[in-house]
Amino acid sequence: MSGGSLGIRSGSYGSLDKQGLNGVLPIQAASATRTKAYSKMLKEKETLIHWICKFAGRKKVGMLLLCVISAAVFVWVVYFGEDQENDNGSKVNDNLALNNPLINVVQSIRIDNWTSLAVSVKETKVGVMHPPPPSYFLGYTLPPGHPCNTFTLPPPPADKKRTGPRPCPVCYLPVEEAVALMPKVPSFSPVIKNLTYIFEENLNGETEFGGSDFGGYPTLKQRNDSYDIRESMNMHCGFVKGRKPGRGTGFDIYDSDLLEMEQCNGVVVASAIFGAFDVIQQPRNISEYSKQTVCFYMFVDEETEADLKGKYENNKIGVWRIVLVRDLPYTDGRRNGKIPKLLLHRLFPNARYSLWIDGKLELVADPYQILERFLWRKNATLAISRHYKRFDVFVEAEANKAAGKYDNASIDHQVEFYKREGLTPYSEAKHPITSDVPEGCVIIREHIPISNLFTCLWFNEVDRFTSRDQISFSTVRDKIAAKTNWTVNMFLDCERRNFVIQKYHKDVLALLAQRAPPVIYPPPPYMANDSQRKAPPRRRRDRKSGARHHRKVSKEIV
Repeated sequence: MSGGSLGIRSGSYGSLDKQGLNGVLPIQAASATRTKAYSKMLKEKETLIHWICKFAGRKKVGMLLLCVISAAVFVWVVYFGEDQENDNGSKVNDNLALNNPLINVVQSIRIDNWTSLAVSVKETKVGVMHPPPPSYFLGYTLPPGHPCNTFTLPPPPADKKRTGPRPCPVCYLPVEEAVALMPKVPSFSPVIKNLTYIFEENLNGETEFGGSDFGGYPTLKQRNDSYDIRESMNMHCGFVKGRKPGRGTGFDIYDSDLLEMEQCNGVVVASAIFGAFDVIQQPRNISEYSKQTVCFYMFVDEETEADLKGKYENNKIGVWRIVLVRDLPYTDGRRNGKIPKLLLHRLFPNARYSLWIDGKLELVADPYQILERFLWRKNATLAISRHYKRFDVFVEAEANKAAGKYDNASIDHQVEFYKREGLTPYSEAKHPITSDVPEGCVIIREHIPISNLFTCLWFNEVDRFTSRDQISFSTVRDKIAAKTNWTVNMFLDCERRNFVIQKYHKDVLALLAQRAPPVIYPPPPYMANDSQRKAPPRRRRDRKSGARHHRKVSKEIV
């Protein structure tokens, strides 16, 4: 077949020696010079073959040629086979996931991840036959027959004397299995991919919508824009006065502690005690692996730090690393506590997961077991327990007013504002949402843009309105859900009580200690011989005046 005018290579040797500058083969016939050059090259080839045959027999030459051909075929299979495998990489990963349900089932969201992988394997010329883990974690399922698949809550014990909340069983995996299931890649963040934070050197407190020097003074328009979720967002999220959280921002932390916090790149467990309000509770049932790999941080103010003097060394009490916080931005201790509670992703910029527990709680389960049960197994990025009794924001607001948790006018103002934005009482029509009121003393989350956005927005509501975060929770959650398919895993309150135990505040403990101890009377002496015991005197029955006695008296009178 001739390639002539089409510029396609023909099968003749004469058309393979040269090409035109544009890659098209010349049309002219070969010249005499080229013919001489070809015949000279043919002579050299024949001389080489004769020279090989001179030193080796024909059979050995045949074996040599066969080896050369085999090597060429092997090279062709390696290089071209890799391309085909990389093109079908996602199918291979799906098959692995189906055969082994315990592995992390992850899929690439963007196909260019596989394309860049094929190029990198070619360029490095490494004999790697399998692609690295894809981009996002999308959950897993436990294998059929696993006890946790059929686990159900038993009925509550019939104890009429105890009617309040209580813990219930939770099906945890062993620590080793939970650690093995820890995702190697982050979860998918819907819509938002890049979240940055506002820094303001000159704060303008004259706005129509409140705020603070720590959280800034965003306008109502800025607040509404922050709920218009986009791929890249720049927003208020505390620490507005400094470029680095904890350094000249309010809630200031020593540089040595900030450096240690930056080194925490896995799991962090955090808590806080301000105003010496609580007693530090040491976690229990923590594995040695968690003690070595999990960062335990307790934030304290100067009053609490003075109360702890002499009780710790090397900045540690048990597993807790004590971090002194100076220049607290709020006079309300509860509002100061919302900073580490909701903004851990800013204090620990390299951490992947965090578990927040209030200072009055004692952790009694391993952090990896908690993360596996409430995040990874549920394919969730933020989990919080719902209130054991109240599900409606309006009911919660009235309960806060009745308990004097905050001034009534501020609570009413916040609720009315949310009502104008569309807040309605909770009902079954909101299913699968199970509650609008969280029990916010524990927050389990992964640090990805969408969950970071949620806690930033939640903190902004706390900074702008009351410090009662249960009131603002559902508004933030529902506004994000309206723009994305993201939501919060709200688990049972009795499950939360399974891994944390609530203790008394320090003032309550002081009151209990001041009470007079109950009087305990000694038991009667034990008599070895029953015969030595004196029988109690027989009690005579009191005579009651009857009709006969009255008749006798009346007769005498007569």
